[in-house]
Amino acid sequence: MSTSSLILIAVILAVVLLAALVTGVVLTRRRRISLTEPEKEPKGGYQADSGVTFATPEKVEHPVVERTEVDGQPGVGDDASVPRDSVKRGFVEVDLPEAASEVEEIEPTAGRLERLRSRLSRSRSTLGQGLLGLLGAGDLDEDSWTDVEDTLLMADLGAATSADIIATLREEIVSRGVRTADEARVLLRDTLVSALHPDMDRSVHALPHSGKPAVVLVVGVNGVGKTTTTGKLARVLVADGRTVLLGAADTFRAAAADQLETWGKRVGAETVRGPEGGDPASVAFESVKKGMDAGVDTVLIDTAGRLHTKTGLMDELGKVKRVVEKQAVVDEVLLVLDATTGQNGLTQARVFAEVVNITGIVLTKLDGTAKGGIVFQVQRELGVPVKLVGLGEGADHLAPFQPEAFVDALLG
Repeated sequence: MSTSSLILIAVILAVVLLAALVTGVVLTRRRRISLTEPEKEPKGGYQADSGVTFATPEKVEHPVVERTEVDGQPGVGDDASVPRDSVKRGFVEVDLPEAASEVEEIEPTAGRLERLRSRLSRSRSTLGQGLLGLLGAGDLDEDSWTDVEDTLLMADLGAATSADIIATLREEIVSRGVRTADEARVLLRDTLVSALHPDMDRSVHALPHSGKPAVVLVVGVNGVGKTTTTGKLARVLVADGRTVLLGAADTFRAAAADQLETWGKRVGAETVRGPEGGDPASVAFESVKKGMDAGVDTVLIDTAGRLHTKTGLMDELGKVKRVVEKQAVVDEVLLVLDATTGQNGLTQARVFAEVVNITGIVLTKLDGTAKGGIVFQVQRELGVPVKLVGLGEGADHLAPFQPEAFVDALLG
């Protein structure tokens, strides 16, 4: 074989080997790609090894929720979209009062606070008995007066009210020549009654005038017992011979209208209600209109609870009042406060007073707190009288507030 033939064979072998090498590299790369990058699914689903085709989930387009406010006005109830950080509450289970087959007999309101005085035992042990023990011990030195001040502060009377009471006690002890425990008790009673300003008008203005019923708005934050208070107030008015119509303007909280309607049936009062989530101002308007047509003495309107820190919700409350006033004067705006909240209750009271001009305070759960001094402080801060106090869960445990009877209950 010639040299040229050998060279040709060598070249051919080299080309074959090179081609085989390149083919091997390509196959190896493809295998790596198949191991690291799964094959794309066919449109509409993917094929499992078993041959079963599973539908791939389609992308869900959520509809854009339209905001409910108009020109900055809030939406409905606590679900208002202004402000945006408002906490949305879910449905709340409410224990409805037992429905009555007929109108119930109601306990008389006269002297009710005196009959319920035992329910102030916690406040009595903290405030009344503590002060009597200190003042009846004889001559008081500065340490003793410090103890008196501490007792007043712990009972939630507040610094300003406590200072005024101490100044009066120190002056009167000298001028009256107080020496005995009985004399100290008389002095303390007079001082505490005076601090409650017994000359304030504590009547609930619920008599019709100018041919129209009196209108009472019941307002407050969530959870203080507005609906229950409205129902109990209806019992107080009916017991005093008034005819009442109830307006369920709390359209957001589940079962609020049912709860109020049950209270109304127990005293023979009609309840006006609207659709769940409806406009509370519209319900309030219809309530007053129906009350005028029916010729009742008083229309009680239960409003939705709202956080006093939420501007939009507070503006909505002002709207309810303005809408009602297109038909009749709002005679009372009763702010319901939980007596156990102390200073936070005062903060709430100030904000509500700025929005709707509070005319009276209803203090609930007064039987469950040792800080009965909140009565003194809320009146001093707002210049608004406490008109009603809640002293238990019973249907007739809402009592008209009487300064003398309250102080007597505190002192025992």
